[in-house]
Amino acid sequence: MPTLERHDDVFVLDLGNDENRFHPDWIAAVSDGLDQVEKADGPRALVTAASGKFYSNGLDLEWLLAHADQHQDYVVSVHELFARMLSLPMITVAALQGHTFAAGAMFSLAHDFRVMRADRGYWCLPEADIDIPFTPGMSALIQARLSPQVAHQAMLTAHRYGGTDAAAAGIVDQAVAEDVVRATAVGLAQTQVNKAGDTLRTIKARMYAPVLAALRDTANPLG
Repeated sequence: MPTLERHDDVFVLDLGNDENRFHPDWIAAVSDGLDQVEKADGPRALVTAASGKFYSNGLDLEWLLAHADQHQDYVVSVHELFARMLSLPMITVAALQGHTFAAGAMFSLAHDFRVMRADRGYWCLPEADIDIPFTPGMSALIQARLSPQVAHQAMLTAHRYGGTDAAAAGIVDQAVAEDVVRATAVGLAQTQVNKAGDTLRTIKARMYAPVLAALRDTANPLG
């Protein structure tokens, strides 16, 4: 399960060491970590990271199939997690040490910056291959954070981007060696800790107002 640590002014939220799928308990634990970071005082920034083969493999489809009657509420909770990360009043950096797929990839896009392992692991939106359409909120998030050409390729073809390709496409900001992914993300976050606060909250809220509205449309989250 996710755990939160603090290194000077940088909080590190470790998402776990398995597939880190969006099980309701996992979502609740991540949200609790964000609560703690947001309530902290003073300079601060946030890094999310993971251990093992995956950063996150996306929605917990096994749980969802077993709880089909909760589909809409589940999607609302996923959307709110994306919206929460996108609008946090501090700089956020995702450290992608492993596979980052589907909702995990979207979660990474809700961060301000991304650092990815260069030699192994893929960033991918596989929805076209697994026959699951993007919700309006998901589409809005992806298209706001990627160039039109990259969003088109990623969403329609389910292309798998390695770290170097992801950096060239602008999906991630840096592709680095495996053993420095987390340290690079923490170092980047540390340079931005003084920006935390209400001004950054307002900038993000205005910059991403249409995306946040789409993600927080609880009346019709599935479109």
